Amino acid sequence: MAAMTATITAPIQWAQREDSLYVTISLPDIKDETITITDDKLQFTGTSDGAAFTGELELFAKCVATTSSFKVMPRSVQCVLFKEKVEGQEGEDCFWPRLLKDKAQEKNQVKVDWDKWVDADEEEEAEAFDQSGMGGMGGGDPSMGGMGGPGGMDMASMMAGMGGMGGMPGMGGGMGGMEEMMSKMKSDLESGKGPKPGEDGIPDFGAGGEEGDSDDDDLPDLEES
Repeated sequence: MAAMTATITAPIQWAQREDSLYVTISLPDIKDETITITDDKLQFTGTSDGAAFTGELELFAKCVATTSSFKVMPRSVQCVLFKEKVEGQEGEDCFWPRLLKDKAQEKNQVKVDWDKWVDADEEEEAEAFDQSGMGGMGGGDPSMGGMGGPGGMDMASMMAGMGGMGGMPGMGGGMGGMEEMMSKMKSDLESGKGPKPGEDGIPDFGAGGEEGDSDDDDLPDLEES
């Protein structure tokens, strides 16, 4: 009489988002697999390393089988199940407390996939961050051209593009350029070239080193007490 081949329960990992579940059948090099997704169950049979595995998972709540899918990978089977929307449920209320209806089966067969898990508050924060456009700032998506991010422009690049202060008209090469400009203006004034003091915006300084037409002239006299 031929020996019976034992069937082993397939190990399962899961994670969830507000609208979907990520279920992983953690078996490498699966062959002869049969995977069926219905609105309330996920069923699996297949072989891995010469051993037969099976799994029948009755889900905690309903999913939408027509939009759910799976893919056989070299080290596992990856399933994406979309939750059935329940009227009046939003945000945190959409998150399931567990994957399976049977608590005992969940405890023995299912583990949480922390690498894919996102809590309700984390998902809301991520969505708000993306919608605010701040994802492009400080190392965001390169396609966004964020400030300081890959493909973006940081302050050093901006200054380099402007050529420092030398990129401003008449400024020459930074502070040295400003001194050169002021020296030329002084030379032109002393030689009689260019506008005279008081013309074309050139201040007219008196002997005391203050501009002759000062704003102080418009101030009212203070009466002595």
